[in-house]
Amino acid sequence: MTTTEASVDPATLEALRAVSTATVTTQLMARGLRNTFLHGLTALNPTCTRMAGEAFTLRCIPSREDVDTLSVYQDYDHPQRRAIETVPPGAVLVVDARGQTRAASLGHILATRLRQRGAAGVVTDGSVRDSAGFAELALPAFAAGASATTNLAQHHACDLQVPIGCAEVAVYPGDIMVGDQDGVVCVPRHLADEVAAAAVEQEGLEEFVLAKIEAGAPLRGTYPPDEQTLAEYRAGRA
Repeated sequence: MTTTEASVDPATLEALRAVSTATVTTQLMARGLRNTFLHGLTALNPTCTRMAGEAFTLRCIPSREDVDTLSVYQDYDHPQRRAIETVPPGAVLVVDARGQTRAASLGHILATRLRQRGAAGVVTDGSVRDSAGFAELALPAFAAGASATTNLAQHHACDLQVPIGCAEVAVYPGDIMVGDQDGVVCVPRHLADEVAAAAVEQEGLEEFVLAKIEAGAPLRGTYPPDEQTLAEYRAGRA
């Protein structure tokens, strides 16, 4: 799966941004995909969580003292810096930090550059530094923790746009990363259109079901809806 594929329909991204990750995971489960939610990640700015964009991946391996010194950042072609400067507008930077949280994957300045370049968000299964800055940044950002330690202490950024594992979920370049206050789910690119359409339909039905539950209806026949409830729902939409 590569980024040479046709662009994802903007309407698909808009739909995925509007629905919940809970709904998306249900639709993926219905298609046989169980391991799509990136467990253990938290939204760093609770007021800025809605996200949908193509994955742009960065893979890290453990650092080594003779290689990963502070001087490497004098090279603007360093993979981490190159990732920040090449993430396409509307894409989500997804960092494979191997779940290692003892050093940051990136900090507030790099995340701010992502926002200025039009990225849709950033996701890492490692830590970030300058977490107070992330809490005010108008960029959806999800991480497994915070660490003041520079990334070079634990991470050697090495590959861009390769398949990675993030929070024990396989992420391929171009997959669609969807985020909200619950976290992040990875939608395989080839399923994005049908999952988006089904998710919108599911949430429409669930709004109807919720209204009935709030009005005192019992679970039986309502949730999940039986044929009578479904007929009532369809009639209301006609």
